[in-house]
This record gives sequence, C-alpha cells and structure tokens, in this order.
Amino acid sequence: MGEQDRGYSAGSILLTFFLGAIVGAGVALLVAPKTGEETRRKIKELAEDAKEKAEDYIGQVKGKATTYIEKGKDILEKEKALISDYVEKGKEFVEKEKTIISKAVEAGKEAYEKERKS
Repeated sequence: MGEQDRGYSAGSILLTFFLGAIVGAGVALLVAPKTGEETRRKIKELAEDAKEKAEDYIGQVKGKATTYIEKGKDILEKEKALISDYVEKGKEFVEKEKTIISKAVEAGKEAYEKERKS
C-alpha cells in the first residue's frame, strides 16, 4: 500500500511527539527507584519544561496566525479596490449603453410616427 496523506500538520505531529515524550518521562520517573522528594522535584522540572515548550509553540502559532491574518487583510484590501474599479467601469458601461439604447428607442419612435403619418 502507498503512503497516504492524513492531513496532519508538522506542528500537530511535533506537539504529539512532545506530549508523548513528557508522558514517557513521567512514567519513567514514577517507576524509577528514587526518593519521593527527588521524584517530585524531577516531575516539577519536567512540568516546567513542558510548560515552556508549550508556551513557545503557542507563541509560534500566534505569530504565524498574525502573519496570515495581515496577509489576508492586504489581499482583501487589494481585491476590494479591484472590485470597486470593476463596479465603476460597469456603471460607466451601463450608462453608455443606456444612452445608446435610449437614442435607438427615440429613433424607432420617430420612424414609427413617420410611417404612421404616411
């Protein structure tokens, strides 16, 4: 069977790896032959390390999200200007065609009146 893309991002894989490492280290600490105080100290260090890594990861995600949001806003502003330009050109086209159609209708009315009088 070929390898399939499951849609997991690199960030979610990395986070899963860190969580697995933390759980594994926690289990290893609990089953290791050490004193309670030493085990609690190790667990506290491990928890602080996990918290730092999680905060770093969250900061990276926030930074990327902010960047993408700003890019999206820039694209939106450009598209709004482009659409506004198209709308303006469309209005000009309609007015021009409206004038031509009005003149054609008037010419038709005049021709009809001429024919009717003849």
